[in-house]
Amino acid sequence: MDSSEVPKPATRNAQAVRAMFDRIAGRYDFANHLLSGGWDFWWRYRAVRLVRQWRPGYVLDLATGSGDLALAIVNKIPQAQVTAIDLSSEMLAVAKRKGLTSVRVADAQELPFGDQSFDIVTVAFGLRNMTDWSRALRESARILRASGHLLILDFSMPRGFLRHIYRFYLHRCLPRLAGIVTGEQTAYEYLGGSIENFPSGRAMIDLLESNGFRAATATRLTGGIVTLYSATKA
Repeated sequence: MDSSEVPKPATRNAQAVRAMFDRIAGRYDFANHLLSGGWDFWWRYRAVRLVRQWRPGYVLDLATGSGDLALAIVNKIPQAQVTAIDLSSEMLAVAKRKGLTSVRVADAQELPFGDQSFDIVTVAFGLRNMTDWSRALRESARILRASGHLLILDFSMPRGFLRHIYRFYLHRCLPRLAGIVTGEQTAYEYLGGSIENFPSGRAMIDLLESNGFRAATATRLTGGIVTLYSATKA
């Protein structure tokens, strides 16, 4: 896929996404740590290090899932007041058991917050699962204060020879391993396609800058398997 082409979100509705994550909530963390080879800890460390540079007061973590990124921000930036939302009540129940206190069921594409309510919006491995990326980004811009920051951490496709190895892992190995761990192989069969269809690099920067943001940057991590994006409200 040409990096200049912005793909369309997968045709998967919010109810299907919610049901999928409700089913895997109990084994989600274990599966993530295992299937990423523990790299997910490093990726969140890099994200939190960037958030700390912005000296946040109020942070909104979208599609928080089991709350790992939100909890990392709470633990490393104690002055920040972190609110976390997710469509899945089962995932939020896991986050609350882990110590995340300010959580609510909400759709990132229709945020229940007033204009300019937060300094920073973060989303880790969640934007990709939303049905309308542009709408979610515009909502994020709306609730950010002037010159507020957006951070996106998500999977991407590496380049060169590693790309072929990674595609084989995504489509042949990961679903089977995940099926053993979670009992939900179909949920992880969806993962590979969603990663390949998700905009990355220049395409993501263009998407950000056409939906309320400026000065967008992309930092490839772990050979490009994950990319960390940042942008400022326009």
